[in-house]
Amino acid sequence: MVAEKTVPQYGADEEVRKEETRSQEKYVTPAVDIYETLEGLVVKADLPGVAKDGLDLRVENNLLTIRGRAGHAAPGEPLYREYELAHFFRQFELNDKVDQLNISAELKNGVLTLKLPKAEEAKPRRIDVHVS
Repeated sequence: MVAEKTVPQYGADEEVRKEETRSQEKYVTPAVDIYETLEGLVVKADLPGVAKDGLDLRVENNLLTIRGRAGHAAPGEPLYREYELAHFFRQFELNDKVDQLNISAELKNGVLTLKLPKAEEAKPRRIDVHVS
């Protein structure tokens, strides 16, 4: 029901020329667990440092895109920083067995939980047998 779509790594191609006047955003692939239930799939993605307003979830052309912009929780401007938070990006290709109109999402403590329900025609159903 879900296949990961590969995302080109930024800077992986040595021949790509970077524009030096702009800061280069870094993206990492978030760790994801996928579970199948009777109702559909549950996708859990670790997105530390991402708030609701920094999260962009989209489904377009059977492609589920997770994009998260991480930010420091501390108020004010940093005076000294030893690590930089990276943003998150991951895509999954969906098939017609997923009810794309009823996908729900919840973000809690840096963990994104997506519920991808099965389409009605993909759900198993019991066939009644009539005896004549």
